[in-house]
Amino acid sequence: MAERMEARRPVKIDKDLLAILCCPDTKQNVSLADDELIAKLNEAVSRGQLKNKSSKPVTELLDGGLIRDDRKMLYPIRDDIPVMLIEEGIPLEWMIKQG
Repeated sequence: MAERMEARRPVKIDKDLLAILCCPDTKQNVSLADDELIAKLNEAVSRGQLKNKSSKPVTELLDGGLIRDDRKMLYPIRDDIPVMLIEEGIPLEWMIKQG
């Protein structure tokens, strides 16, 4: 799996689409997450430690993500498609607790 993380290609999201997307729960704006955050999340996926908002384990590595303005939730991007479902959102509070 680590090889796939290294070979990850840049996510392609249309700027016009990104401008109209928002968090389906809070309606906050979202922006493209940086590579460092995606790498940390993918490490947690590889260890089986990442869960989505519905408390189900995230089993697929992320290609990218859209992070909410308050930086508390990330919506995964897979095959250049944002998954904007509330239950698929990935809470990021655990990262704040870890430091």
